[in-house]
Amino acid sequence: MLPWKRVLRPLTALLLAAAVATVPAATAHASSAPSTGWNDYSCRPSAAHPRPVVLVHGTLGNSVDNWLSLAPYLEDRGYCVFSLDYGRLDGVPVFYGLGPIDKSAEQLAAFVDKVLAATGAARADLVGHSQGGMMPRYYLRFLGGAAKVNALVGLAPDNHGATLSGLTNLLPYFPGASDLIKATTPGLADQMPGSDFLTKLNAGGDTVPGVHYTVIATKYDEVATPWQSQYLSGSDVHNVLLQDLCSLDLSEHVAIGLFDRIAFHEVANALDPAHATATTCASAFS
Repeated sequence: MLPWKRVLRPLTALLLAAAVATVPAATAHASSAPSTGWNDYSCRPSAAHPRPVVLVHGTLGNSVDNWLSLAPYLEDRGYCVFSLDYGRLDGVPVFYGLGPIDKSAEQLAAFVDKVLAATGAARADLVGHSQGGMMPRYYLRFLGGAAKVNALVGLAPDNHGATLSGLTNLLPYFPGASDLIKATTPGLADQMPGSDFLTKLNAGGDTVPGVHYTVIATKYDEVATPWQSQYLSGSDVHNVLLQDLCSLDLSEHVAIGLFDRIAFHEVANALDPAHATATTCASAFS
């Protein structure tokens, strides 16, 4: 018999530490994203880029830190860019995405409505990292988002769960561990393979009609593992492995969303496929 009472707390701490490692240390309080630059509600989409882009952070991320590189990258290319905080837990500042994911999807729905009303656009494009690439699928399927979203681009999305390189497979050996995680950080529990949330999300197919899906994965991912589980199945899906674009790219789960300009170039292609250009190692300098 394992001394589970003694190992339960360290295991839970290890799971949380692994999740924390998926985001950078907070560099700014993220009660709201910058009022200048991105999240500029006076921005009006251009004819070249007629849809606003909503950035959806990952677990333990926020509307600022997750997008210090990608938001300016897209702004420089003429997009109206917005980001939100979601999934806050009482008493936990800065690090978000920990609340029940179905409730987080409701927050995304309200934010997209706000962006569309401000910009006058009929539809938006969504770009999400990790949980932020998966959670919007609940919005699209169950909350009417398919009528308001043109494309969903996921950077290392845990579409079928996050095993943390197999660490979650140890939970059955520690009675009470899963219940503790579900009670304290339901957003983490919802992302475990086989959770009620993921079962509901993926029942009946990965996609909904009318939305263009892109998944950008890296074979060095240590969170949403195996990395192939990030891929979606459907008639309007483009699954991309970063190393097929540039074999020298060593980005893992964090870097692909935070500063990898090769991945960002492929995001830009997904947002404007009519003017897509080949993504290569040289895209790091574009």
